[in-house]
Amino acid sequence: MAMQIFGENATEEKAENARLSSFVGALALGDLVKSTLGPKGMNKILQSGSTGDINVTNDGATILKAIQLDNAAAKILVNISKVQDDEVGDGTTSVTVLASELLREAEKLIQQKIHPQTIVEGYRIASRAALKALEAAAVDNRGDQQKFREDLFNIARTTLSSKVLSQDKDYFANLAVDAVLRLKGSVELEHIQIIKKVGGKLTDSYLDEGFILDKTIAVNSPKRIENAKILIANTSMDTDKIKIFGARLKVDGTGKLAELERAEREKMKAKVDAIASHGINVFVNRQLIYNYPESLLAEKGIMVIEHADFEGVERLSLVTGGEIASTFDRPDLVKLGQCELIEEIMIGEDKLIKFSGVSAGEACTVVLRGSTNQMVDEAERSLHDALSVLSQTVKETRTVLGGGCSEMLMSCAIEEEARGIKGKKALAVEAFAKALREIPTILADNAGFDSSELVSKLRAAHFEGQNETGLDMEHGTIGSMRQLGVTESYKLKRQVVLSATEAAEMIIRVDNILRAAPRKREAV
Repeated sequence: MAMQIFGENATEEKAENARLSSFVGALALGDLVKSTLGPKGMNKILQSGSTGDINVTNDGATILKAIQLDNAAAKILVNISKVQDDEVGDGTTSVTVLASELLREAEKLIQQKIHPQTIVEGYRIASRAALKALEAAAVDNRGDQQKFREDLFNIARTTLSSKVLSQDKDYFANLAVDAVLRLKGSVELEHIQIIKKVGGKLTDSYLDEGFILDKTIAVNSPKRIENAKILIANTSMDTDKIKIFGARLKVDGTGKLAELERAEREKMKAKVDAIASHGINVFVNRQLIYNYPESLLAEKGIMVIEHADFEGVERLSLVTGGEIASTFDRPDLVKLGQCELIEEIMIGEDKLIKFSGVSAGEACTVVLRGSTNQMVDEAERSLHDALSVLSQTVKETRTVLGGGCSEMLMSCAIEEEARGIKGKKALAVEAFAKALREIPTILADNAGFDSSELVSKLRAAHFEGQNETGLDMEHGTIGSMRQLGVTESYKLKRQVVLSATEAAEMIIRVDNILRAAPRKREAV
């Protein structure tokens, strides 16, 4: 009879069962996002249970973040896709699919009674060989400005080809490259602001030099100011009504009440004078500004922008070089923001405020248009992926080829390596190569092509030394990825292999799953 050492709410799954439930969870998750991979990937609709909001997306990280999971191994895969999203910004589906394919292969090996530690060792050898081959194939055009821009353009096109923007990928790739090159090598994507306005079509989107704030200018203020000196503040400007901490006042006549109100107004007037003494002509406040202070500021010819919510204020301070002030006693210590021109513009039906010639010259705004909210949201996610990858590539300038070419290249390098390995480890090394080959297979399957024929042709081409060959998804054949311009970031590919291998290793080593209910509070 087995000893019961766990409490009644705790459960334990042992060796075979634990491993099985880990694998099943991870494989199910891989199969879920598998169909979104590549230029012909499908979309998923995510519907929120509580609010009923709909998202239509094929971005791996977005899909995985939205699902509530109970399976421990599946959660690990969700985490690697999040890390991939934070680190590189794209490749979130690839990393999940590769990890789940590695586990699918590992499961077969375990059924052949090969020990998990042997598999892990083999996987390590294989991933080292894969990364070595990837690095050897990477090309660096940092020295040649013209070629480097072309690389960036191709990377943006490749990233966008699997997204909703694929129809207009050239247009958006140019837009993304322009935005990132303006950053002059910084990875501060904060400087690129994305404003979403429903209406028009996707190609009505454009890149605007400068910064656009989704607010309107106050009623009496000047609507256009050149050579602006901007005070960015976070202070309350709504005290022309009695509000002494919500106190109750008893007064013995309306005269006294009027006096109190007058005192409040005087205080407000003094505050407005203090603000004006900074020598500014634009005042941006995070909070509301009531009519009285607004008209006082307008009399002084100061443009007033109120209720610029927090992100607006933060970004504005970053872009114009001003600091956010909340007290105005020491004008000499406050750093003002500057820009050449502030004016109202119209986008679709809405008025917005545009700041041109800001001191952070690299700042710009992308205005995204589209027919529905879901379309514009997905366009933003796609553009975010492209911008992230580009900004990473500006730092790590090496590039590799996409379209399943790099995966096949690594797979062939691993098979070469496997020839010299003795013992059962060799099986695990070969399994890793097989998992990598699954990526081009899935790419072809998603497009409705005959994957087994295409992938075997691709493999043969690589073994014959044509190591620039990949899948031409437009024509359903194999072709030179260099000529087609299907380029990816070396850092992205490297991160995919590293993360997927580590996650797979972690899950293969599991032999027990313990679930414990939280302790109940003891009644005192």
